[in-house]
Amino acid sequence: MANWTLKESAKGELTVKIDGETWQKAVKKAFNRISKEISIPGFRKGSVPKSILEKRVPRSAVYEQAIDDNIQNWFREALEENGIEPIAKADSNVTSVSESGVEIVFTVPVEPEASLKDLSEVKYEPKIEEVTEEDIDNEIDRMRERYAEEEEVEGPASEGDTVTIDYVGKKDGVAFDGGTAEDYKLTLGSHSFIPGFEEGLIGAAKGEDKELNLTFPEDYHSEELKGAAVVFEVKVKNVTRKVLPEVNEEFVEDQNISGVDTVEQLRENVRTRLSDTAKRSAESAAENDMMEQFANCVEVEIPEEMIEAETQQQVQQQASQLQQYGLSLTSYLEMMGMTADSFKESFREQAEKTVRIRLGLKALAKQQGFVATDEDLEKQYQEIADMYGMPVEQVKQYIPTNTLRQDVANQKALDFLKGNRPE
Repeated sequence: MANWTLKESAKGELTVKIDGETWQKAVKKAFNRISKEISIPGFRKGSVPKSILEKRVPRSAVYEQAIDDNIQNWFREALEENGIEPIAKADSNVTSVSESGVEIVFTVPVEPEASLKDLSEVKYEPKIEEVTEEDIDNEIDRMRERYAEEEEVEGPASEGDTVTIDYVGKKDGVAFDGGTAEDYKLTLGSHSFIPGFEEGLIGAAKGEDKELNLTFPEDYHSEELKGAAVVFEVKVKNVTRKVLPEVNEEFVEDQNISGVDTVEQLRENVRTRLSDTAKRSAESAAENDMMEQFANCVEVEIPEEMIEAETQQQVQQQASQLQQYGLSLTSYLEMMGMTADSFKESFREQAEKTVRIRLGLKALAKQQGFVATDEDLEKQYQEIADMYGMPVEQVKQYIPTNTLRQDVANQKALDFLKGNRPE
C-alpha cells in the first residue's frame, strides 16, 4: 500500500507500507540468503541448522537485507500505483520495521504545476513576405550558377571575375608570415582579402604585375599586422569569367523537374518553392515570438534538477551536431576559447526557458482538457517510425507511452495558442 502527499510545489512524500505475506516472503528470502554466507565451526557453509542461525543472526540484519533486496521494486510499484514520475533521484527513510511489516517514506522530486496569466496578448502573427519577380530572377540565377562555365578573359578583370595570382606581402621590405601564395584563385568582390587588395586588381590583365600599397585594419587578428602599412607584389597569371547558360527550354530540361517543361512553368515552380519557404520561415519566426510571449505568462518555480537536466541535454545535442561536422567538443571549445563549464553555462538561460514553456503547455493542456487519444498515439508512433525507418514496435520500446501522451497533449495546447485562444 502506498500513499502520496505533495509537500511542496515540486516535492512530495510517498509512504509505502509492506506487510502480510509480501513482507514475510521478503524476510524469509533474506534470512535464507544470509544463512548461506555464514560460517560456523563444525558446520559446512550453508548447512547450519536454522535454530542455531536464528540465534546468531540479528533480526535487524534480516530486516535490513529484506529491505535492500526489495526497496527498488516496492518504490517502482508505488510510483506506478500513484502515477508519479520523479524528475530526479528520491531519498528514502525507513520509519518503522518489525516482524509484522515495514514502512518506508520516499521523498520524491516531481514536476511543479505551473499557473498561467492572461493569454489574450499572446499573439501568433506570421508575416509572410510576397515573392517578387526579382526574387524569382535571383533564384534562377543561382540555379544557372550550377551550370556556369569558366572562360579565359584576355582583357582587364572585372568584379566577379576569378584571377589566378602569385603574391608576396612585405612589411618594411620583409615578407611576413602568411602573406605569400602561388596559383591562388581569387574571385574579385568576394572580400576574402583586406580592403583594397581585390579592388586593386580590378582592371588588371593576364601577365600583368601589380604593386598594392595597403594598410591592415586596426582590428586585424595578428598583433604584428594590426594597422600595419604593407606592400603586396602581385603577378596576375590568368583571368577567367563565369558564363551562365541561357534560360531556355534546354536549361529547363536540365533541371529535371517533374511537370516542368517550359520557362514559364519553371518560373511558377520557383515561385511556389520560394513561397513555401517564405511561409515556413514566417511561421517559424512567429511561433518563436509567440513562445517568448507565452513564457512570460507562465508562473512556476522550476527545480534546479529540471534546469540541469535540460541544460545537459542541450549540451549533448550540440556535441552531436559538432560530431556530424567532424569536430569534437574538445576541439570546438579550444577554438572558441571556452571551458566545459562556460560552454554548459551558455545553455542555461535557454534551458530554463524551454522547461518553463513545456510546463506552461502542460498546464494549458490540462486547463483546456486536451488529452492524447489512443488513435493520436498510434499516429504519432507511426510518424516517428517512418521518419527514422524503424518498426513501430521498436519505437515504442524507446519512447514510453506516458511521455508521448504528454507530448501530444502539449502539441494540442501549442496549436490552441496559434488558433482559437480566449480573447
